[in-house]
Amino acid sequence: MKIKNYKILLIIIFFSLIGPANAENTFFTDGKNYFNSENYKKAKISFEKDIVFNPKSEKSYLYLAKIFNKEKKAILEENNLKTVLLLNPKNEEAIYFLAKLSIEKSDFLKASDLIKTFDKVCNKLCSESTKLKDKLKNSSK
Repeated sequence: MKIKNYKILLIIIFFSLIGPANAENTFFTDGKNYFNSENYKKAKISFEKDIVFNPKSEKSYLYLAKIFNKEKKAILEENNLKTVLLLNPKNEEAIYFLAKLSIEKSDFLKASDLIKTFDKVCNKLCSESTKLKDKLKNSSK
């Protein structure tokens, strides 16, 4: 009888540990699908749910920043981008978007520092560096 109870207990523990892992993966995937279909309200909810299960989900914070960019909520966008950089200081997308946001806010010193950092870490978005530099140069005139 005791062995049967232990087996049941182990099965319950196993599935309770697997459940949240599947849930967080599902929430991010659902959020990304909603984002791609431009259903930003549902995407935001899915990314926030993913963050509840995985507070270090830099991708969810990045997508939330993209949503807030579309909604023209610069403060929330900036907060989420900063969170991404706290979790991964070499996230080139977050550095790029934060530099772009700094230029729009006329914080040219911060934008310049971010562009230098971006040049050091870029792998995929390196072509965007010259666009950022040009935008900074044209905005600071």
